[in-house]
Amino acid sequence: MGGSGGSGWSSSNLSGIDKLVQQANEQTNALSYTSEVNSLLQDALQRYNDRDTDAINKHIEDLKEAIEKELEEESVNLNFGGSVRRHTFIDGLSDVDILVLINQTSLQGKTPKEVLEYFAGQIKQQLPNTEVFPPGKLAVTVRYSDGCEVQLLPAIKTATGFKIASSIDENQWSNVVRPEAFARKLTAVNKACSGKVVPVIKLFKAAVKEVFPTNLKISGYHAESLAIEAFERYEGRKTYKDMLNHLCRTASDRVKVPIKDRTGQSIHVDDYLGSENSKERNRVSSCLGRLATRLEKADRLQSLEEWQKLLGSE
Repeated sequence: MGGSGGSGWSSSNLSGIDKLVQQANEQTNALSYTSEVNSLLQDALQRYNDRDTDAINKHIEDLKEAIEKELEEESVNLNFGGSVRRHTFIDGLSDVDILVLINQTSLQGKTPKEVLEYFAGQIKQQLPNTEVFPPGKLAVTVRYSDGCEVQLLPAIKTATGFKIASSIDENQWSNVVRPEAFARKLTAVNKACSGKVVPVIKLFKAAVKEVFPTNLKISGYHAESLAIEAFERYEGRKTYKDMLNHLCRTASDRVKVPIKDRTGQSIHVDDYLGSENSKERNRVSSCLGRLATRLEKADRLQSLEEWQKLLGSE
């Protein structure tokens, strides 16, 4: 009886316990790493949100006064478009787009080219120390010494809605544009993902700005459109880290094909990259693919330092 029997642990039992302990430690480390990364991303978002919007508003007010200077008592209305309106603005990447709503003024009978030339001339005259680029087909671009860049898009009011300059003919106005349609779609996708899509777009833009070469970029509107495509049917975990990883990976493939413009401003939101599988699209795709691979490598190594590099916060 007694003897060597009983409930002693064998070496195989101890090996099994060691594995369980190791697995528990790995899970704890993984959870801690994920929490730290999400905290890092939250801190980055706080920095982006703390940017000086007062300076942007001052620039906009100066531009409005410059445009209206020779219109006597007539006036134009300025309406935020682009990433400022959609709360995805990132300094150095996003455009500050302003729709200049022309309603019953002396400008209303002018062609888009004439209106753009008027805007550029007035701004140069009233703000001589501000850099004003020659008018493009759609907008006048103004760049301030603090790095803020503003694009003014004239829009005339018709019985059915507002029209902007045609992207095809600079002397013609476009079909009716509906920028609010895009804003509504982004809002719906953001709401379905617990309000995380808009913050993730900001993080995506910051990472793109950090890793892309200076001669290559994604427009703010394009980045937002890629996010809508990525999250419209998203079923993954709704954390900043997981969603940013997902956006980078899906965008690297989706960017190869043009995305239809929901606003009516042009045929596609990304015409600037050319046709499907163009050389420029493949360059952007490669950069996004490398970005996604860096994030995945950071996760494998549980490297906070790599995340800090990508967010420019080291």
